[in-house]
Amino acid sequence: MHMQLLRNDRVVMFDRTDFGPSILPLPKGKCRNDPIDTALKVDCTAHSVEYDVLANKFRALTVQTNVWCSSGAVMPDGNLVQTGGFNDGDRRVRVFTPCGTCDWQETPNGLAATRWYASNHILPDGRQIVVGGRGQFNYEFVPKTEAADTFKLHFLSKTNEKGVENNLYPYVFLNVDGNLFIFANNRAILLDYVNNKVVKTYPKIPGGQPRSYPSTGSAVLLPLKNLAAQAIQAEVLVCGGAPKGSYVQALRGNFVTALDTCARISINDPKPQWVLETMPMARVMGDMLLLPNGNVLLINGAGSGAAGWELGRDPVLNPVLYKPNNIIGSRFETQNPTKIPRMYHSTAALLRDGRVLVGGSNPHAFYNFTGVLFPTELSLEAFSPGYLDPKFNNFRPTIVAPKSMSTIGYCKKLTVQVDIAGSLAINFVSVTMVSPAFNTHSFSMNQRLLVLDNEEMTALGKSRYNIEVTTPSSGNLAPAGYYLLFVVHREVPSQGIWVKLQ
Repeated sequence: MHMQLLRNDRVVMFDRTDFGPSILPLPKGKCRNDPIDTALKVDCTAHSVEYDVLANKFRALTVQTNVWCSSGAVMPDGNLVQTGGFNDGDRRVRVFTPCGTCDWQETPNGLAATRWYASNHILPDGRQIVVGGRGQFNYEFVPKTEAADTFKLHFLSKTNEKGVENNLYPYVFLNVDGNLFIFANNRAILLDYVNNKVVKTYPKIPGGQPRSYPSTGSAVLLPLKNLAAQAIQAEVLVCGGAPKGSYVQALRGNFVTALDTCARISINDPKPQWVLETMPMARVMGDMLLLPNGNVLLINGAGSGAAGWELGRDPVLNPVLYKPNNIIGSRFETQNPTKIPRMYHSTAALLRDGRVLVGGSNPHAFYNFTGVLFPTELSLEAFSPGYLDPKFNNFRPTIVAPKSMSTIGYCKKLTVQVDIAGSLAINFVSVTMVSPAFNTHSFSMNQRLLVLDNEEMTALGKSRYNIEVTTPSSGNLAPAGYYLLFVVHREVPSQGIWVKLQ
């Protein structure tokens, strides 16, 4: 249900605690004693794991309270700070430190309000903002300072549809001016969270159809580029969702075809307007991931229905690639299909080698493996984008320097050394930085990609080159923390290396 890549190439995953026992025991006879759990008061099985991608192994982790439909982000120190959930977990703050023996640490009452279906984002000052959640038309910050209050956000009450909501898990992105773009239902605002002031109100997406949970679409902040420009363009892309009434209709057994449109907007334009584009297929509960070369992957989800127990139909097995730099009408490319439906409660995460890890799918109130349309799915699989085809090996860069886990500063010249075996297309070389995202319920929180322009490229020998770039100028462009750095040549990325921006 939740997935996060960490700086040690391990992916932390967790589900919820009140489904009953899993089949993975906690180590050394450990048990979780929870007198108010609705399924098991004493539970000796794991509901969270750490997956070692490189070794293809996992180990059991212990969440102490219910993490169902929670949220989170990786802090500048590389620790995953995760918030909220259900029942005894709804005001918890949990921390997971990347290490071979570490486990979840929890703080009771670490939140000022209960947070269930909220969204989080890292801020330039290193804090995390937690926005919304069921019944919460406000936001707050973690870790707590002296000001431990919540701050009202009337936008969330205005976008809340009675009995349906259609504004949970709002899409939150840090704009290049330091304000937050917040989208819920079918419209958005730009929020000065420091002064609790809405500084811009965006129009509704044409047609006014909902794009937020349970009419779940997905969204990304498109790659940030031309970072030395006086005015840096920032664009948001929202794709899929479900027409008005779909959730109620699905409860009655009528599964309405999902939305087949994306809406794109340049959020810093003086008069920003949404531009609609048509996808190759309708999709609800899909995920959107930024690939290292700046393309967007749409993956997972259903062709009809809505998010919720048993409410989705017609699995969308084909991922779709969106190429933001192409002209309208030539941006979508349908990819090879999977054989595994990934419906409600599926996840996806970009890995350092450029693959996308996909897991989950459990549209049931408990684990259910037989006699249902879409059984609880326990498998992981990887989607390999076309750039991993061996025919591109000659174009694929190999990063020689800096070494992984190097520290880089703001607004500094950086030399990236690469090997490229094949013929070089110097005008098609760039360096990208990608922040690893926290993925749940079709939204990858804190997802961000920056394109560092190739300012100068020097040949050092037959196939080795130095690329000169400038790092981001401020935390508004790229909050401090760990990023995956890639070199891209002819749209073919290298394997990533970890760098720490500070």
